[in-house]
Amino acid sequence: MEDRIQRMKELVSTLRQAGKAYYQESREIMSNFEYDRLYDELCSLEKETGTIISGSPTQKVGYEVLSELPKETHESPMLSLDKTKSVEDLQSWLGDQKGLLSWKMDGLTIVLTYEGGGLTKAVTRGNGEIGEVITPNARVFSNIPLNISYQGQLILRGEAVITYSDFKRINEEIEDVDARYKNPRNLCSGSVRQLNSQITAERNVHFEAFALVRAAGVDFGNSRKRQFEWLREQGFEVVDFKEVTAENLPEAVNGFAEAVESNDVPSDGLVLTFDDIEYGESLGRTAKFPRNSIAFKWQDEIRETRLDYIEWSASRTGLINPVAVFDPVELEGTTVSRASVHNLSIMEALDLGQGDTITVYKANMIIPQIADNLTRSGVRDIPKECPVCGGATQIKQINDVKSLYCTNPDCQAKKIKSFTLFVSRDALNIDGLSEATLEKFIGAGFIHEYADIFHLEEHKDAIVEMEGLGQKSYDNLIASIKTAGNTTLPRMVYGLGIAGIGLANAKMLCREFKFDFEKMRHAQADELVAVDGIGGVLAQAWMDYFASEKNNLAVDHLLQELTIEEEQAEASDARFEGITFVITGSVEHFANRKELQEVIEGKGGRVTGSVTAKTTYLINNDTASNSSKNKKAKDLGVPIISEEEFLRML
Repeated sequence: MEDRIQRMKELVSTLRQAGKAYYQESREIMSNFEYDRLYDELCSLEKETGTIISGSPTQKVGYEVLSELPKETHESPMLSLDKTKSVEDLQSWLGDQKGLLSWKMDGLTIVLTYEGGGLTKAVTRGNGEIGEVITPNARVFSNIPLNISYQGQLILRGEAVITYSDFKRINEEIEDVDARYKNPRNLCSGSVRQLNSQITAERNVHFEAFALVRAAGVDFGNSRKRQFEWLREQGFEVVDFKEVTAENLPEAVNGFAEAVESNDVPSDGLVLTFDDIEYGESLGRTAKFPRNSIAFKWQDEIRETRLDYIEWSASRTGLINPVAVFDPVELEGTTVSRASVHNLSIMEALDLGQGDTITVYKANMIIPQIADNLTRSGVRDIPKECPVCGGATQIKQINDVKSLYCTNPDCQAKKIKSFTLFVSRDALNIDGLSEATLEKFIGAGFIHEYADIFHLEEHKDAIVEMEGLGQKSYDNLIASIKTAGNTTLPRMVYGLGIAGIGLANAKMLCREFKFDFEKMRHAQADELVAVDGIGGVLAQAWMDYFASEKNNLAVDHLLQELTIEEEQAEASDARFEGITFVITGSVEHFANRKELQEVIEGKGGRVTGSVTAKTTYLINNDTASNSSKNKKAKDLGVPIISEEEFLRML
């Protein structure tokens, strides 16, 4: 008994760490396969011993939210679903009832509230009891109805997702491979929980309804299917579903399985719900699960193979990523031979060594992962030298995760990746300097720091003779470099490749510091975190970068080569300095709200997404409306002005 209790304690600790990383920090420290295996083991031990350890993930739904978004307690707890991997279990669960079988979408669950036909509130699932209010962001979801015909109070639940095609598009626009997002769920979570709704809008977040909670006065004939049909009539996109019985359930499950590969909406299984609303509700719930629905997880297709070797791939940040290369196997209809291992912690958990017999699968039937290591020979041969530059490597532990890093600041990989970002479209935008060309120039010693790019004419003869180049390529490159010498401060700041500082953050920093770069580079933590979108981690990365004498010298040299467009001239008319606006509703004198926002910011003001005590003015052409923003403004004593009144202020 004591051994089993000790094992339960170990499982609770391990699963809580994995859950914290996944739900709070949008990162993974173990595979879904491994998490499910450990979770099932814990459930079995709890049932066997009759004991539940404090903090067990079988009892606690999710994790506390830690962002700066407003919090709100859900009217009724949002519970997880019990799950199975057996179609026979699904048939037994359904019995002689009719059910609805639908995708179990892999995004972020959102609760929407409509009053008087308008969207008034959107709250994330959070920890199941307390969620984050993201109403301004929900308003810019790509497909959400802002007004509906039903005038009563409507409460529904659905999933915010980013489709695979949008995920691919967004990643392709990020030229720095290391800065790309790992999966659609993490990108969606970060997009929905933004403080800046403009970023949410740019990510094309998609919403699909999966449950109707309340719609007083509407007769649904006691049918979930009718609820779905009614939601569609109101303008909502509803999760794809099939009406099933125990008899045709296996065929329906197979139909979904065949559609996984072509389904653009990320999913990690299916959900089966009783169509009979009253019957489902009469079953009640456990402390963790409602009894009217159950989740079906795919029975992973697992193949056994041999691990040939671990490939170590150096990146711009210095991180050296382990990739498992194994004998090719067929999985879900395709041949796979590689799987990311992510970090040393996962390697050690798998005792992964060359020549081991491993089992592999596709997470969500898409992403190759290692399920288990059958021979567990142990981690060995961790490179002491960087595979690119030969510099010393170092194992670092950050947030309980061990990873391998190259310690050489002049590592070729770091330089190539850094310069690739620097010349990318959103930074200096220099055509003709592909990663392959940069590698040639760096290897030849033409480029050591950013400013050297503007002196490539000194190496004309050698460049013209290089393979794949020539006189025409050289002429086009030099012309592009001269054009790039005239740029903006946000582009330059982004191009420096400071960890975590994307183009949006670079723009925000420049605006907040009135395009005074010297003030920006000497800014302290309290000044930096006061900027929207800059938290403690990004502030520290910024200060660490400019704490380096070498970095400062390289930036000084670069500035001598650039002509920075005088954006501060526009900001010199700072009549709105210290004034914070919120914009809502439609606009008439500007192309859109973004154009109005740019006018405000160009004159030193700030625009935020929600009304708070710090808001100076709410701009709404319908000043007398009963919208949630108007109500909040009235409660806080914030003046509500029309567009005409704003124009008079100009």
